[in-house]
Amino acid sequence: MSLISELQTILGTSHVLMKGDLSAFELDWRKRSKGRALCVASPANTQEVAQVVKACVAHKTSIVPQGGNTGLVAGSIPDESGQQVLLSLKRMRAIQAIDTANLSITVQAGCVLQEIQEAASHAGLLFPLSLGSEGSCTIGGNLSTNAGGTQVLRYGNTRELCLGLEVVSASGEIYSGLSGLRKDNTGYDLKNLFIGAEGTLGIITAATLKLYPKPLSTLTAWVAVDDLERCVSLLTQSHQALGAQLTGYEVMNQFSLSLVGKHIPQLACPFPNSPWCVLLELSDSESQAHASQQLENLLSQAMESGLASNAILADSLQKAKHLWHIRESITMAQAMEGLNIKNDISLPVSSITEFVRTTDHALGQLVPGVQLVNFGHLGDGNLHYNVQSPAHMPASVFLETFEDPVNTLVYQQVKHFGGSISAEHGIGSLKVLTLPHYKDPIALKMMRQIKVCLDPLNTFNPNRVVMID
Repeated sequence: MSLISELQTILGTSHVLMKGDLSAFELDWRKRSKGRALCVASPANTQEVAQVVKACVAHKTSIVPQGGNTGLVAGSIPDESGQQVLLSLKRMRAIQAIDTANLSITVQAGCVLQEIQEAASHAGLLFPLSLGSEGSCTIGGNLSTNAGGTQVLRYGNTRELCLGLEVVSASGEIYSGLSGLRKDNTGYDLKNLFIGAEGTLGIITAATLKLYPKPLSTLTAWVAVDDLERCVSLLTQSHQALGAQLTGYEVMNQFSLSLVGKHIPQLACPFPNSPWCVLLELSDSESQAHASQQLENLLSQAMESGLASNAILADSLQKAKHLWHIRESITMAQAMEGLNIKNDISLPVSSITEFVRTTDHALGQLVPGVQLVNFGHLGDGNLHYNVQSPAHMPASVFLETFEDPVNTLVYQQVKHFGGSISAEHGIGSLKVLTLPHYKDPIALKMMRQIKVCLDPLNTFNPNRVVMID
């Protein structure tokens, strides 16, 4: 029996796609990479995933797992060979259980992030992972890339929000580790091998995640700041004043916000002429009045000390959502402006000001007139340091001529300042050949050994994250 026939027997003919427009599965989110799948297989449950894996192994066919296909490193689309099975987990979107006493929720991997947030909220609880793509990204993809988002400062990356996993191995066996235990010191922490592995070690099919009590009050402020150094100093002052109540701390340069104003004019930006803006969020377990007083005191001190030149405090939930919508629309606005070079980097917060100063200068010398879209999660040291073509240069010409030199310059600077070339987007195929130049060789060797041990036939997402000879 052919592989296609076997998959159709396992899943049903309608869930093995070969014809028609498959671009939703084969084209990456940035629309810069396109693969071609042998077929798109869509299992409904973990047992079907295991059967698909066994069939593919028997036919020596590799598998590319995919959730919402919102990744930015071309890690969840097939290659161009037409010989890989694209395994879509979108049918597996059940919320299996909510344990309010244990503060946990168990969901299938294809569950959309926003659906998990809403289910937690209906139970009177909070699932704090928040991303710009939360209406379409899936929790399996979030876990596989160890997604970050806007609340890492308080709650951590997706890794910190996971209590247990269910995973299908490269032999088609099912590892059932959905325990909601906070403490389990019985050997290796297996779940953390699969989190951030981008589907190269196993296929995540379900997860048990942490929930939190809803804060009684959440307040948002938008602050105008004259330079990045003051943004960092204001972060320090915010930590001192608010402690663990500081939930989010985002920075945006003027050019990034100008793109939002240009392409999405209904999102009016406060202080459009400020060189930098900070979006600051406080969550408090006490009253709204108490939280408001704390934040007002912080903003007043920042203005008096010269760290801020202006500030507004959102006086309604609608206003707060509007401010966050501005921040979350930068990526879309940049895409509307044209093709660009994206860099998802992390650095020690203490090094960010000098990194930006020296790298901005070096890029200006390499590409006169280059435009920098610099924004991100300053609270945890993660910048989206994106490079747009000069106004007089077509984006296609800019990318063809300067993409490699720009990336090399940025990555060398990141390495010099002790940072990482991928903070929350992963490696995928986009950076797989670059990683060996910036990763400790012993760490890379151990990563390859783990890959060979858990996936000896290189069935899962080959040539992603690490290359195997």
